[in-house]
Amino acid sequence: MRHLIDFGDLDRREWDELYARADQIISQPEAFGDTCRGKVACNLFYEPSTRTNFSFQAAMLRLGGNVFGFSDPRSSSVSKGESLKDTVKMVAGYADVIVIRTPWEGAARAAALYSDVPVINAGDGGHMHPTQTVTDLTTLTRLRGGVDGLAIGLCGDLKNGRTVHSLIKALAHFRDIRFFLIAPRELAIPEYLRQFMREQGMPFVEVAGLEAVIPQLDVLYMTRIQQERFHDPLEYARSKGIYVLTRGKLARAKADLLVMHPLPRVDEVSVDVDDDPRAAYFQQARFGMFARMALLADLANQPRIAPDPVEIGKAPLCHNPNCITQTQLYLPPLVKQNGGGACCAFCDAPL
Repeated sequence: MRHLIDFGDLDRREWDELYARADQIISQPEAFGDTCRGKVACNLFYEPSTRTNFSFQAAMLRLGGNVFGFSDPRSSSVSKGESLKDTVKMVAGYADVIVIRTPWEGAARAAALYSDVPVINAGDGGHMHPTQTVTDLTTLTRLRGGVDGLAIGLCGDLKNGRTVHSLIKALAHFRDIRFFLIAPRELAIPEYLRQFMREQGMPFVEVAGLEAVIPQLDVLYMTRIQQERFHDPLEYARSKGIYVLTRGKLARAKADLLVMHPLPRVDEVSVDVDDDPRAAYFQQARFGMFARMALLADLANQPRIAPDPVEIGKAPLCHNPNCITQTQLYLPPLVKQNGGGACCAFCDAPL
């Protein structure tokens, strides 16, 4: 692969190769200490991050490379009005790989249009988070021995949860996955993902309660209600705290259930769950560093390739207020098909 923008862009063979590399790194990390010697990563983090930012930094350093970038755009020329295109073209001149996180959906795909070096999507608004998916699949494979045939509960903010969106797209490459989508109606998965699951023959049920389905699950993937994705504070207040996993609720779950969470948590997983042997979320965070090492070992060592020229946009086709095309008006009017209908190629919103 040239970039990692959406995990759905990878096929099963590419994932198997990526996991094989991650597995080797987990088992023998010292053997990879010079893999990126002399290489430099640029981390462009336009919104707050702990695990993703730190794990990418740690991953590059453990591979023998170096890292620069910003974790607050106010400390960069972005605060002076510099466009995403100009920032990317500038840092691509300094780095061998760009890791980008933004609050704007589709921004990573936009960045890849203008970069001479590989771009890794570290989260674009409420859209996708493919490196968290690499982390999640590494965790599942390492702790369960594989991913096929699992009953997976996705619980919480499924509307804005980019980790959930990426995971659903990725699990289309695996067999016999059954989904329990646990969310209130106002935080249910977007329609384009619902349509995607139907097209891919991925069986799912949507439920509002956790307790009734927890005995059926092999994996429970908890997510927080994301305050930063709500425009209305009252709407967030109504949704906050709707799902809380406690040690007591786990009493009805399978003995080999895996409880996962992309973190950070707020109140949706009680601290009394942390010492339960089924709680995997801190292991999951550590596996994320190794998974990102595997990814950087590939992408940071690719040659520089000048991107093809792209059309200069005039007005955005997309009406999603969170889409990158709403602020970066030079972007080309890219369209793709999803479920028989046209959608924005940046953020997947229907047109």
